[in-house]
Amino acid sequence: MYGIIPGGLMNTSDEKALRLKLAQLRQEHRDLDEAITALEAAQERDQLRLTRLKKRKLNIKDEIARLEDRLLPDIIA
Repeated sequence: MYGIIPGGLMNTSDEKALRLKLAQLRQEHRDLDEAITALEAAQERDQLRLTRLKKRKLNIKDEIARLEDRLLPDIIA
């Protein structure tokens, strides 16, 4: 079975793989959010580590958006 994606068709196994990757990224994003909150609350902050975690979290957010766009294409009205 195939679904519609921008630029072509996606088979069911591709869609499942994308949905699994999306779930993993969302979990990693939540985990990073918790780690950042804990690091910010710590008495002695590791500013370099905090900056790296925030950058990684933003990269994951961008990747999540790209995957969601592939799974839920824009509908032209």
